[in-house]
Amino acid sequence: MIYKALYRRFRPQIFEDVIGQDPIITTLKNQIKSNNISHAYLFCGTRGTGKTSTARIFARAVNCSNPQDFNPCNKCSICNGILDESIMDIVEIDAASNRGVENIRELRETVKYPPSRGKYKVYIIDEVHMLTTEAFNALLKTLEEPPKHIIFILATTDPQKLPPTILSRCQRFDFKSVTTKDIVKGLRNICKELQVEVEEDALNIIAINASGALRDALSILEQCISFSDKKISTQDVVETLGIVNQEILLNLANAIGEKNSSEAIYIVQKIIEEGKDVQQLIKDLIRHFRNLIMIKMEVELEELQNLSQEVIEKLEKQGKLFDSQDITEIIYTLSDTEAKAKYAAQPRILLEVAIISLCQRKEANNIESLISRIRELEEKLDKIADGFDGISKINHQPNVEQVIKRPQKEEKIVRDLTREENKETIKEDHNKKSVDFIEIQNKWEEIKEFIKQDKKAQIEALLKEGNLEGMRDDVLIISFKDGYGFHRETLDQVKNKEYIIGIIEKITGQKIRLSLIMEYELGGNKSDNKDEEEEFIKKLQESVPSELLEIYDE
Repeated sequence: MIYKALYRRFRPQIFEDVIGQDPIITTLKNQIKSNNISHAYLFCGTRGTGKTSTARIFARAVNCSNPQDFNPCNKCSICNGILDESIMDIVEIDAASNRGVENIRELRETVKYPPSRGKYKVYIIDEVHMLTTEAFNALLKTLEEPPKHIIFILATTDPQKLPPTILSRCQRFDFKSVTTKDIVKGLRNICKELQVEVEEDALNIIAINASGALRDALSILEQCISFSDKKISTQDVVETLGIVNQEILLNLANAIGEKNSSEAIYIVQKIIEEGKDVQQLIKDLIRHFRNLIMIKMEVELEELQNLSQEVIEKLEKQGKLFDSQDITEIIYTLSDTEAKAKYAAQPRILLEVAIISLCQRKEANNIESLISRIRELEEKLDKIADGFDGISKINHQPNVEQVIKRPQKEEKIVRDLTREENKETIKEDHNKKSVDFIEIQNKWEEIKEFIKQDKKAQIEALLKEGNLEGMRDDVLIISFKDGYGFHRETLDQVKNKEYIIGIIEKITGQKIRLSLIMEYELGGNKSDNKDEEEEFIKKLQESVPSELLEIYDE
């Protein structure tokens, strides 16, 4: 007997067999029931969601001589003839290999002839987005005014590539990705029929890695059955897919959160030495941080429901190492690395560099991280204060929330106190030639447009949110509103600053330095805030040992 792949062997035969598409199935059955059948349908959605299978069931149902609850009986001569392809009333066309205008012209000639045995002649055109523009134009007239005995079912994973004239002539059905829960249920039933023992966690891992495509899930299951011989464990699935164990991902994320570059690189090396694929490792790491931010934000996610309580507790604990902005930046970095690694000769090196950069990332300049860093500083000061004679414990140190609510100038001092990396300061230099701010201001739009044309649209988009504040000697000051800290941080990177400075010099002929700051850092007039500043500095000097205190005056 010829072996059939699982996705072919368990292909849906009636509407109820189609998993996860209940609204579509109900609509199609109601149309058959009321005899309100359209001449053209568009089935679109991601791969493996049942588009072609549903089209075949529908084609049999409208032609079946003995329908059962508006399903094809799959026993009558017409159904059997369609199933074994001995009746030519159902025509399947692969548009990927028959995409030319000549192929569509041949189709137009055949639609004139009535069906041989059934009620309708059904044309199923798969991957219809692959047709050429000329072929679409040739198909348009037939779709607009087809013979009464013709039904077109167009299937595609990319509906946006279809011309609007085609879309407007079809009833569109969007097949959604199959939920993890539905995939697990379907796989469980198949394993029961195949008499295969499988662990529940193993089914969850298969379903998650199928990414909503039931056909992919069946292909993975088939591979696991071949690997494990009728008894599938969680470890079997992990080894078959080459994915990384949850515990190892937790350890790697911990190393990144603690900024331990050596430990993180060691873990990555161990994973790769075990034969894991770099691309799969990046995907697993992205998924891990996605779960982390969802747990941190208390979002109910289907995938999280499939994790054990022990893993969820570890994720909740690990979430304290990161704030939300940290995690989003990590995901962006890993996604960029994943895209580059696909075409890199040495993807492992790209991953290692990305991991190191994540471990050495700057602290986010938002209120959440500021509070966290001040609390850490308070704890360190409490411990150190015990070692100083004559210095009482710092119980009278300002409360964190009070520090955040102080005037802008006081907030600036706190920020300088807790910042791990010294900020670039603006120094006066009377010997340098003065820079004409008005000229830069007049040519600012030209500068941004040049950056955009230079294929640096991201930098130009970030600069749009900044405001030119003025010059201090040869330093151009650009400020960003509250909430645009990511824009400032990105542009403040050395390579981006040097690029912007170079473009300004190229267009205006002026050599400048660049200072990117937040609006609240501008503060008010120095003389107006002098008393507040001196009072706050005095309080800091009373509370903090002089060995630990360094105040910058900008």
